[in-house]
Amino acid sequence: MSGHAVRLQAIKDVEAHLPPSHGFAVGEAPGQVFGENVFNRAVMQKRLPKSIFRSVMATVENGARLDPLVADAVASAMKDWALEKGATHYAHVFYPLTGRTAEKHDSFLEPVSDGSALAEFAGKTLVQGEPDASSFPSGGLRNTFEARGYTGWDVTSPAYVLEGRCGNTLCIPTVFVSMTGEALDHKTPLLRSQQAMGVHAGRLLRLFGHTDPGHVVSFCGPEQEYFLVDRHFFLARPDLLNTGRTLFGAKPPKGQEFDDHYFGAIPERVLGFMMDAERELFRLGIPAKTRHNEVAPGQFEIAPMFERANVAADHQQLLMTILKTVAKKHGMECLFHEKPFEGVNGSGKHVNFSLGNADLGSLLVPGDTPHENAQFLVFCAAVIRAVHQYAGLLRASVASATNDHRLGANEAPPAIISIFLGDQLADVFEQIAEGRATSSKSKGQMVIGVDTLPVLPTDPGDRNRTSPFAFTGNRFEFRAPGSMQTVAVPMVTINTIMAEALDHCATELETAVRAGADFDTAVQDLLTEIIATHGAVVFNGDGYSDKWQVEAAERGLPNLRTTLDALPELVSEPAVELFERYDVFSRREMHSRYEVGLEQYALTIGVEARITLELGATQVLPAAVRHQTELATNLGALRSAGVDADASSLAEVTVPLTELRAALATLRGALAAEPGDTALAEAEHARDELLPAMAAVRAAADVLEGVVADDLWPLPTYQEMLFIL
Repeated sequence: MSGHAVRLQAIKDVEAHLPPSHGFAVGEAPGQVFGENVFNRAVMQKRLPKSIFRSVMATVENGARLDPLVADAVASAMKDWALEKGATHYAHVFYPLTGRTAEKHDSFLEPVSDGSALAEFAGKTLVQGEPDASSFPSGGLRNTFEARGYTGWDVTSPAYVLEGRCGNTLCIPTVFVSMTGEALDHKTPLLRSQQAMGVHAGRLLRLFGHTDPGHVVSFCGPEQEYFLVDRHFFLARPDLLNTGRTLFGAKPPKGQEFDDHYFGAIPERVLGFMMDAERELFRLGIPAKTRHNEVAPGQFEIAPMFERANVAADHQQLLMTILKTVAKKHGMECLFHEKPFEGVNGSGKHVNFSLGNADLGSLLVPGDTPHENAQFLVFCAAVIRAVHQYAGLLRASVASATNDHRLGANEAPPAIISIFLGDQLADVFEQIAEGRATSSKSKGQMVIGVDTLPVLPTDPGDRNRTSPFAFTGNRFEFRAPGSMQTVAVPMVTINTIMAEALDHCATELETAVRAGADFDTAVQDLLTEIIATHGAVVFNGDGYSDKWQVEAAERGLPNLRTTLDALPELVSEPAVELFERYDVFSRREMHSRYEVGLEQYALTIGVEARITLELGATQVLPAAVRHQTELATNLGALRSAGVDADASSLAEVTVPLTELRAALATLRGALAAEPGDTALAEAEHARDELLPAMAAVRAAADVLEGVVADDLWPLPTYQEMLFIL
């Protein structure tokens, strides 16, 4: 079947698609199904002995050390519950340095001597597993011939039953470490960093009079952007299938310039998918809250409510799995690549961050008069210090070959890390810098001029979508993470730099109080010192403007434009010292993250380059040659007949066809070259040789798409993929 026939058949199949029934049954409410497949607090309270339950809750809620004696009782109750849910296997679920989810399934059934089998699940099996660690990226922490790695039960993240068409599985969130105890995953450092941050937040709270502040944790609410395309188109695009993005594609006649998709009516087929996905998320205890159309055609967003950072990270990985699975059920493919389509907005994963606990609530709530809320001001100042001092680490935490396509464009925050405070807080900190804050801008009222509409309250400050790290009323929103990455990585960085900043604040105040200083005066001095030293990171203007690039340089803010600019931050001496001081990473672990980042960068671009060469040589080039041949044949026939024929159409295809052949030859040579034997050399080769060669192939191919006859063009077009759902 020709490429054009494949495209036409895909369009017919899309038109004929009948969506499955909605996820929620008639009369079924979300609250009825929420958490029904989760081994949560309510289930444990019902099934565990009281002493065991209290011990588990002490670990979950207060950060107490897990009593190893509880494991057998929990394992027995968990097994019985899972079997009742139809589970036949259990799996330790972990998050290796691939950024994806990994799992090893084992059957509950074990043979016995009489030839039958019993369901077994002991405490030691719950607590520890041993998957093969040899084939996961380790950045030099492990040799490929050294296979032993351990998974360890994370009691703070609840187990759940994942249902599938072929059976159900009990899934147990775990850490993943080498036999030497070094982290081979993203969860271990997340738990370490959260613990470190909580210790120093507690010190600070005790200074403010909280005799027993409780266990402070970080909270995370990641907004997930994604694209949907019909699977017929997806399967006809080998570049989407293999890399998650289109390596070819001319700009469609209509894109997002009308802003008619953003927050528009959700297409019926998509809404059915969303409702089905939400039911599955609710059953797994994932608090999906918001759904809407995003800016680009075919782009959408789902936002959950806040959860503890490690649970939010686990749920975020599970959410991506659920969205992909349910999308296939509805005949679509869910794309998480940061830039699957050239020329329209890409996708991010905005990480909303706060810290606190159940007793104190969020510690980043300013109240109506933030100038009088000294505790809030100190925690907010700690964020300012952390972001300014470790902006490079924040940039490195979101660095990838895929996110490079998005960061810095006028659709995402720039690579320059700055903080937006809003008018109210910016004014308060300006007063602090000048001596003492005595007032706060208050909320206003908006009179719309329509009698039937109520008077609407207005916030004392606007939002800023161009800021990478923006205060949004009761939290900070880190807008730079990519839609495909795990939120654990930026959260590790945020927790750790906050641990340092809170440590600094607590130490300064403790020292001042011991020396006999008035506490209020010490707080004022601390705030003045922080805003004077770190205020350069506060920027409330347009982060997309060219003027900001100049101004940021004058302020001394780093502008790490690409992944290879950002990754060295991980192995800088200040970064290594920071992570070692708070027991989040050892020096070896930091260097392993750097090496893995380089490897993933080179591998990602290498796959893209090979697919570009394959598609360019076997699909785009032949289609263009056939079109050129038809034009040349027609031109020759006309001239033989004595007709003064116009050769401009032949020239239109011949010029870019010649450029395509040359670009393919250059790319073929770049792929054949030996870049060197280090991860850095391979990454630099990918950046300096492969990316420009791929861009040249694409430029010629996209011109050809605009001139080659439609019935010869082999690939589904942007117009088809973005608008036919």
